[in-house]
Amino acid sequence: MESDIEESLKKKQKKNPFLGESSTRKPLEHFSVRSYPAMGEVNFMQGEDIRLETTRARFSNVVKRHGELAERLSRDSDKLIFERLQKEFEAARASQTQEICLDGDQWNDGLLATIRERVHMEVERRAMPGDANVLADSDFQEKITYKVGSKVICCLEGARIGIQYETSFAGEPCEPYHCVLESKSFLEKMTVLEHTIPFFLPIREAENDLLSSNAMRFIDHVGELLQAYVDRREQVSCWCACTNLAPKHLICISICEREVKISH
Repeated sequence: MESDIEESLKKKQKKNPFLGESSTRKPLEHFSVRSYPAMGEVNFMQGEDIRLETTRARFSNVVKRHGELAERLSRDSDKLIFERLQKEFEAARASQTQEICLDGDQWNDGLLATIRERVHMEVERRAMPGDANVLADSDFQEKITYKVGSKVICCLEGARIGIQYETSFAGEPCEPYHCVLESKSFLEKMTVLEHTIPFFLPIREAENDLLSSNAMRFIDHVGELLQAYVDRREQVSCWCACTNLAPKHLICISICEREVKISH
């Protein structure tokens, strides 16, 4: 009988090898179970990281733009620059001792060199101590304004040459524009210090291409650009008035280097 029971147990162990003596079996809780996150949870965590980085980047961009805006607001607005330069040019013309109108070949590189020399002489005279500046050449103490066509050129304080561009349309005067050149010395090229020229006109391109090599041509070229812009702008205004179309309905006014065109 006992042999039959032992034989039966051996057969059961052969069918299920995990069944054995109680002393050799280990309960399930003795084995350590290592848990792994599900695939959906991993994707969720990665998505959270991406959104966090995106938020950080956007916040950094907002901070950067805020700084740029604060810097721009701290500067003079275009209107304030115009008013300030207009007053400075009016004061220069009011204090002038002579206004010379130039025609044709009288406006040349030699005259521009003379204007630069006057600017530098004035700076040196002001730098002299005490009354020593009274001994300076009287010819260079004169405040001379030069008028070349629609341009008025005068010497401003601080080694600056001012050009005021007077524009017109159909014989009627329009608003003036200003360009101030800085001339630190004859050894250095002149640079555009400030201006009231519309931002979409290629003033910086003209400065890079012409000012260092042909300053007179640069001054004339800017005047041509401004007059072309005013002509086209006034033509557009007249056309809009005739057709009862508001200017805002125009698609754009494209500005080229030598001309101003209207695109429909």
